Amino acid sequence: MTATQQAPAPRGTARDEEPAVRVRGLVKRYGGRAVVDGIDLEVRRGEVFALLGPNGAGKTTTVEILEGVRRRDAGEVTVLGEDPATGGRRWRDRIGVVGQTTGAGNALTVRETLDHYTHYHAAPVPTGELLADVGLTEAASRRVDKLSGGQRRRLEVALGVQGRPELLFLDEPTTGMDPVARRQFWTLVEGLRTRGTTVLLTTHYLDEAAHLADRVGVITAGRLVEVGPPADLGGDLRREVTVRWTEGDAPREVVTSAPGALLRDLLAADPFGEVPDLSVTRPGLEDVYLRLVATPERETR
Repeated sequence: MTATQQAPAPRGTARDEEPAVRVRGLVKRYGGRAVVDGIDLEVRRGEVFALLGPNGAGKTTTVEILEGVRRRDAGEVTVLGEDPATGGRRWRDRIGVVGQTTGAGNALTVRETLDHYTHYHAAPVPTGELLADVGLTEAASRRVDKLSGGQRRRLEVALGVQGRPELLFLDEPTTGMDPVARRQFWTLVEGLRTRGTTVLLTTHYLDEAAHLADRVGVITAGRLVEVGPPADLGGDLRREVTVRWTEGDAPREVVTSAPGALLRDLLAADPFGEVPDLSVTRPGLEDVYLRLVATPERETR
């Protein structure tokens, strides 16, 4: 098996059928203010799930509770069948974590760092294969403090997948990466999904969520306001079409869920059946996302 590969788990067992993550009524308060306000969430085994939301929405706090590094104030949480607040060493061996900040020491080389952390895992990915997977082979002998920001993120990703986790948490993993490195990272995540690893990631890059995620959830003001496949996110918002044209010398714009009737009227009104500057646009993921984070009162789906 190549880097990050693991033998596929037997299917059909009770453990395989339960979600990798199940959250009910999750609440976290700071100074009396709820930064996570009653979130319900399930992440299926083997899927890539992306959490989207503006800064301060509660994404990182939620993920840290799931990782067992932050205590919740209310709610029920199970991760790989256990409460992360009481999960022991065996449970922690089954998860991988890539946080927002690097924890790798500066004095060691990249290879020395990965070799050091192999001792923390029962069946670590061989260092050479791991270096190739994250695109750090040429930087293997470079000290960590000499790496670029993008290279340090790759090293963090390598440390996160080194133990072949069943569930991998990625908190804004491609921040600081150049476009080539981001694409290499995407390939790595796709390979993990193919081999059955569950991935929960947060990201500010909507193209990343659209490319990688089986489903996405949008968090705003501490509440999960929508969950679904990227292409379906927004429900009714997806059916709102923007029709633009020029009438006389003035630009016109109409937003409608039934553009057919409007287009027929516009074409019938012109003796030549032509409408100047006519365009019909359906909202993309970015448009839907911006609408969702601006309307936190929408019900969770």
